[in-house]
Amino acid sequence: MTEPLTQTPPAPAVEPEPAPPARPRRAPAALRRAVLRLRSLPPWSPLAAGVLAGGLLGAGYGLFTTPQYTATGYVVAVPADESDPASALGFAQAYGRVATQLAVLGDAQMWAHVPVATLERSVRTATSPDAPMVSVTATSADPEQAADMANAVARALTRHAADSAADTHVELRQFARATEPAEPSSASTAVTGLVGASAGGLLGGLALLVRPRRTAREPGRAAAPVPGPASAADVRGQL
Repeated sequence: MTEPLTQTPPAPAVEPEPAPPARPRRAPAALRRAVLRLRSLPPWSPLAAGVLAGGLLGAGYGLFTTPQYTATGYVVAVPADESDPASALGFAQAYGRVATQLAVLGDAQMWAHVPVATLERSVRTATSPDAPMVSVTATSADPEQAADMANAVARALTRHAADSAADTHVELRQFARATEPAEPSSASTAVTGLVGASAGGLLGGLALLVRPRRTAREPGRAAAPVPGPASAADVRGQL
């Protein structure tokens, strides 16, 4: 005899446990509150914030920036007896371009006691279209060093002009020495603060112009009801 086959009853399906409820996010709520606070500010708040922030940044820049001093010396081109006086103006323009070259600055560093890189960064020259004169301007955080650099470059330039005076028939002579400046040439803290406040006010005004306008309802006033369309029977009754 064969034994009857017995089947094992299937195990009951295990229901998945419900997921724990998600915690409410705090970031969107905080962001929402911040947006509501910003909307509650007066309309002119971007302009005031721009002026205040710009003034503080400008004043801080002027306060923590090292003041710079500027000294200027002058040399003049003098023609020889047998040369044309008009040629001195052309040579003055040429010497103004040569003054900041390495050949001149290499000799000037011995009298200025600074590297050539400092002279290249701090010395500028300018010429006049009407007078055969070259101005040598030096800028430094030390007023005495600024005057020394300007005089050193002017001295080196006159020596280079003297070496070729036999061919050019024009020589350079010192017209005015650079003196030690008494006041810095850079902007003061008050000026930088005013400039920063003006720039901040301009940006705040632009932000105020592009800001969307609010149409808030007055509290306690309900919206006026809009009458619905009248039916044909009501119209006949009124007539």
